[in-house]
Parts: sequence; C-alpha cells; structure tokens
Amino acid sequence: MALDGIVMANLAAEMKDRLEGGKIAKIAQPEKDELLFTIKNQKNTWRLLISASASLPLIYFTEANKQSPMTAPNFCMLLRKHIGNGRIIRVSQPGLERIICMEVEHFDELGDKRTKKLIIEIMGKHSNIIFCNEEDMILDSIKHISAQVSSIREVLPGRTYFIPQTMEKKDPLTITEEEFINVIGQTAAPIQKALYMKLTGISPIMGHELCNLASIDGDRSANGMTELELIHLYHMFSFIMDDVKHGHFTPNIIYKKEEPVEFSALPLTCYQGEGYVSQCFDSISTLLENYYASKNTITRIRQKSVDLRKIVQTALERNYKKYDLQAKQLKDTDKRDKYKVYGELINTYGYELTGGEKQLVCLNYYTNEEITIPMDDQLSAKENAQKYFDKYNKLKRTFEAVTGQIAETKQEIDHLESVSTALDIALMEEDLVQIKEELMEYGYIKHRRSSDKKPKITSRPFHYVSSDGFHIYVGKNNYQNEELTFKVASGNDWWFHAKGIPGSHVIVKTEGKELPDRAFEEAGALAAYYSKGRENDKVEVDYIQKKQIKKVAGSAPGFVIYHTNYSMVAEPKVLLEECK
Repeated sequence: MALDGIVMANLAAEMKDRLEGGKIAKIAQPEKDELLFTIKNQKNTWRLLISASASLPLIYFTEANKQSPMTAPNFCMLLRKHIGNGRIIRVSQPGLERIICMEVEHFDELGDKRTKKLIIEIMGKHSNIIFCNEEDMILDSIKHISAQVSSIREVLPGRTYFIPQTMEKKDPLTITEEEFINVIGQTAAPIQKALYMKLTGISPIMGHELCNLASIDGDRSANGMTELELIHLYHMFSFIMDDVKHGHFTPNIIYKKEEPVEFSALPLTCYQGEGYVSQCFDSISTLLENYYASKNTITRIRQKSVDLRKIVQTALERNYKKYDLQAKQLKDTDKRDKYKVYGELINTYGYELTGGEKQLVCLNYYTNEEITIPMDDQLSAKENAQKYFDKYNKLKRTFEAVTGQIAETKQEIDHLESVSTALDIALMEEDLVQIKEELMEYGYIKHRRSSDKKPKITSRPFHYVSSDGFHIYVGKNNYQNEELTFKVASGNDWWFHAKGIPGSHVIVKTEGKELPDRAFEEAGALAAYYSKGRENDKVEVDYIQKKQIKKVAGSAPGFVIYHTNYSMVAEPKVLLEECK
C-alpha cells in the first residue's frame, strides 16, 4: 500500500500528459509538509497535491481545495517568488526511483529566462520536496536535513542535490537478463524479498506479484533457484517492465468485504479469488484519492464506533451470563414431575404404611415398574405426599417464571447481536447515528436532555439494481429493516434474510413481475453478505414474499416471524454495484 516506483511512473506519466506546457497559477502550503499547486494548461485547470508527510506521503491530482494559512510559510513564499507564474517544461522520473522532477521555466528580476527544478521524493518518513536551480544547487526544501540527522545526505540550502543511495540497487528498466540472474540468484533472502531488495522502485507486493506470475513460491531462497527458473522469472519481470516503459498502466484498487486492502498501477493476479474484488480507474490520481478517502472513512468509523461496540459488548456479556444462570435454573426444575408422581403414589399406596418408614416401595402405574420413594419417617404418609406436592408446585412456578425470563433474555441477546452486526455493516457516520438512537431508545445509553437537539438522520439503506433491472434494498440497521419490510415493501415483493443469524432485511421490488433465478441469487448473496455470517464461505438464506411476514408484537424494530420452505445456500458477496 505504498507509492512504489511503478505507481510513481504512472503518476509521472499522468503529470507529464496534463502539466507539460502548463502555467502555474497558484501555489499554497496548507500544511507544514504539504503543497497545493493550481496549474492552467490550455482549457484545463489542474490542482496537484504534494505531501511529504512522514506518515502519509502523497502526490496526486485532486478537485478538492484546501484552506491555507493567512501568512504563507517561507518555503511557499520562495516558490511563489521564483516560479509563481512559471511554465512547466518537463516532468520526469529518474529510472524507477520514487522521485518525480518538475522543471519550471520562468523569468528572473532582470527578465532573463531561467529554469528551476522541484524534486518530489516520496520515500516514507524520508519524503521531501526540494527546490533547486538548474545546476542542482538546493535553494530550499520543505524539510531541512542536517548532517546530525543524516550522515548520508544533507538537504540544506547551498548543498548540491543528488539522489540518495539505494544500496547499489539495479534499475529495473535497464537491467539485462544476465545481470538479473547474477544479482537475484546470489541473494540468500526469499525470492520475493530479493526482488525488492535488489531492484529500485519494486515494492513487496510487486515482488509477490512477480513470483505469482512465474508460478514460483515466493518464500523460496533466491540463491536456491535454478538458472531456468530465474530466466522464466526474468521474462515475467520483462513483461511488466515493458508495460511501464510504454505507459500501459491499469490503476486498480483491491477490495475485500468492501474495504480497500491494496492498490497498484498494474493488475495484481495474486489477489484473484478468495473474496477479493478489483476496481479499475482511468486515472492513478482518482485511484489514490478514492483509496485514501475510503481508508480514512473506515478508520474514522471504527474509531467512532468503539464506544458503541463497548456498550453493546458489555450488555451482551451481561445477558450471556444471565442466560446461562437462567438455563441452569430451568434445568433444576426438571425434577418437578417426578415429585408430583411421588406425591400421587404415596397418596395411592399410603394406606399400607404403619408409620416411621424411610421409604416406600411400590408399583409406578405410569411406567409399570417398581419404584422406591424416599420418605421422612417423622411425617405421616399424607404429610410426605404434601411435601412432594409442595416441591412440585414450587418448581412448577419456577419453571413458568424462568421460561418467560429466558425468552426475554434470548430476545434481548438477539437484539444486541443484531445491533452488533449493524455496527459491522456501518460505512458512514450517519449509520452510527441511527444505531446510537436505537441504543438510547432501549436504555443502553442514557437519554439526552430534552433541550438537546435530536440529530438529523440522513442514512439510507443500500440500493442495488439486479442484472435484470429489479431494485434491491438492504437495511443497514434495525430501524431501516423495519421500514423496508413494513413500509417500503409491497405484498408481492420478495424478502430475504440469513437463516437463524442476525442480518439485514433484503427487499426485492417486483413491480408485479416474476423474479428470474438470477435476481434470487443476487439478493441471496446480499443477504448472506450483510449478516453475521459474512466471513463464512456459505450462508443459508431464507426468502419469502413480504405478505407472509408478521411483526412480533412488542418486539424491537426489525424483528419478525415467518414460516417458509424456501431457502438457498449463498456465497456472501456483493455481485452488484451500489446505486449512489
């Protein structure tokens, strides 16, 4: 998930296409290690964001504008002075380094034409933006690196700029087959690691991808490979480098369960199958903006949902313990019918007793077997019978009370587990607002003061359109499930739900038409995916027409009763693109 040399090559090609010949209209420095350029080229206006942040260095085109400080920092002022109205004459990348150089032509105070270089180094915590003259003398940089910080290279005004050492790495764009075999084949590290250790701009994921393309175990030692295997690996490597040289890029993001896990400027076959989905983009900048926006949203949602998850988990643990205790109490009442039989048999055979007996041996006319009944020798037969009837009645009352309590506890557990599943499904802050409202309504969170404004809820169910044109709606939480099933759905619409586990209500609007098999499969896959079983390979899904769904009186929102013989086994996945 880093900007490797190949992604940088894609960015350099995009910048070259959009910026060469363009005029710099505006330079801003929104953050201490970030620049935002506005460049006009022919009829287009481009915003280029460059960040040298140690935690998230980036460079991409964006449509978003960022507010700048009232007083521009010194580095920004220097850039404005020299290249504020300059023309970008060249964008280049040295080899496959994670470096892009923008050469800008401008006029100095005397009206003479000059060239300056803005060098963007995207190298993790060592990232920097360096401003040089045409002789590569550093004029300034967004980060100053002294000899005390780095013994390898100083980045200070007046010093000569040079590319930092890369431990004698080879340029992937120029390396020959013989050099490749010698360099890689003599490395003791695993082959996928050797590739990014010895070749400039190759990332770990690309090392893994190369091994996958060559059908080689990436964990094998590089120096243990045969020459034939290394030649085959070089051929796969050459195919990829040819794409880079000719600008044949395919920017794509790899998703798993709707979460972005990786991005690349080239296809990644190592992520095919196993629940991974690839989305391609026309622009590497659009990819990066989407990727980091998605990651940021998911991170923010997880942080904001921590407190809600804790509340739900605490309530669940309390109810699990309560349920176990009630189940034990219920099991203890299993003896009640035995005590009733004891009392009846004592009343039947008590006339045979003379008093003082410690047991009664008689025929149990319910089973036609001999039975031995313990007796209290201090009590009469009638008193012993009453003692057993009292035990029976006490346990019967306990059974009836605990049975009701267990049903209530089970209902509360089901409700809380459904809320937990809704938290897993939540993708936006608005989704969390509805979940919080539900927890407040049911007393898990203290109600806000009446003077406080109730937040406006804008979260909406997921909306898909099947391959055959049928609209499909998926509830994100219990409130939405309730609304979809009892307000949105009509009698002949189809309702889907994962069998026996918490999950979303999925509604397919039929508009009076008969659903094709494919629509059932697509809706079933959605019901499986938006459920507690989403991590399983397969999930059983019930489906039934809405008119056969009944609301459970007094139950939490989204809880229904139904009887159906229709079910399917579905793979939890989203087969359709969401309607925005």
